[in-house]
Amino acid sequence: MPTQLEAGADCTKASEEKATSEPWQQRYLQFTRASQFSSGSTVTVAVVDTGVSVTAPALKGRVIALGSAGQDCVGHGSFVAGLIGAAATQGVKFAGVAPQARIVAVRGTDARGKATASSVAAGITQAVQAKAQVIVVSPALANRSAQLTAAVDNAVKHDALLIAAAVPDPPRAGTASKAAPVPRDYWPAAQSGVLSVLDIDADGKRLDGALLPRAADLTAPGDGVISIGPRGTGHFIGSGASFGAAFVAGAAAQVRSAHPELSAEQTAARLISTAYPDVVPRLDPYAAVTAATTAAQGQSAVQHPLARDKPVVLPADAGALPMRRAALCTAIAGAVLFVLACAAVVVPRGRARGWQPAEVSRSAERG
Repeated sequence: MPTQLEAGADCTKASEEKATSEPWQQRYLQFTRASQFSSGSTVTVAVVDTGVSVTAPALKGRVIALGSAGQDCVGHGSFVAGLIGAAATQGVKFAGVAPQARIVAVRGTDARGKATASSVAAGITQAVQAKAQVIVVSPALANRSAQLTAAVDNAVKHDALLIAAAVPDPPRAGTASKAAPVPRDYWPAAQSGVLSVLDIDADGKRLDGALLPRAADLTAPGDGVISIGPRGTGHFIGSGASFGAAFVAGAAAQVRSAHPELSAEQTAARLISTAYPDVVPRLDPYAAVTAATTAAQGQSAVQHPLARDKPVVLPADAGALPMRRAALCTAIAGAVLFVLACAAVVVPRGRARGWQPAEVSRSAERG
C-alpha cells in the first residue's frame, strides 16, 4: 500500500488477493479476545489521511466523509480505516480491531497523498468539529507550525484522544536508510497531547536503519500488516508507523466504548499502563479493555499525562534490536510504592515525556 502517488500515476487499483489465513497482526495482538467485551460501538474514530473510500465493503455504512474525503485515490487512508474497524466477511480471516466503530474520513493530505503542516492541522480541526472521540493522524512531518500546534491543543481541549505515527512511513515496504538514523522529533506525534506510536514486526523488532523518534509512547504491529484497499474486496500489505497508530486507535475505540466514563487522558494512561512492558510498551488491547479500573484511573489524578516537556531518548540501537524487557512501572498516579520500587531500575520506556505520575514529575522538577 503506497503512502503517496507520483504525479500522473493511476489510482491504486483493487487487489485480487484475499487474506484467507489469519494475519500475523491478529495473532500478535489477540484483539478478537477484546472484541468479546467491546467492539467500539458508540465511538467515532476520525482518520486524518488520504481519505477513506465510502464504497469499501468491509466498512459499509459506517464511514462519514467530510468534503472530498470519501474518495481515496491513494488507498492509504482506507487501509488505516480497515485496521481500525473493518468487519469480518465470509471466507476472509482479516478483521479490524473495533468493527463497530464509526469512521469519519478526513483529508489530511492532497489527493496524491502529500501532507503539509497546514493540511494536517485542517484535518485535525475538521475531526474535532465532527466530534470524534479518537483521532488518528497518519502523516509524520519534519516540521511543526503554529496552526498545527493550535489544532492539537484544540483537540485536547475537546477531550479527543489524538494518536499519531511517531515517524514517517517508508516510501516502500521494507526500505530503510543505510546510515544509522539520528533520533529526532516528528509532528504532530512529538507535541503535548498526542499519543505517539512506533511500528514493530512480528519479533518485536524494527528494520536496521529505520527512522527513530526521540521518544514514543507505544508500539504496535506495523511491518507487513494486512488490510483492505479503497476498491474491491481484496487485501493489501503495508508497513509503517501509521499502521501501528491505527491499531492503537482501534484499541482506544474499544476502551472508550467499554469505559465511557474515562477521559481521553485516562484512556491513554490505561492503554500504556496495561501494555506489555518494554523499552517502548507494546499494545495489549485485551488488557486495556478488561483490566479493572483503579481509583486513579477513574479520577483526574494524573497531572498532565500527555505532556512532552521531559522526553526520554530511545537507545541508538532501538531500530535494530528486539525491544528489550523493562520493569513494569505503571503510569497511573497514586501507586507510590510501586513507583518507588521501579525507581531503582533506570529503564527508558518512551512514555516518560510527561506520562508520569504527578509525584514523579514534581520530584524531577525539584531535582
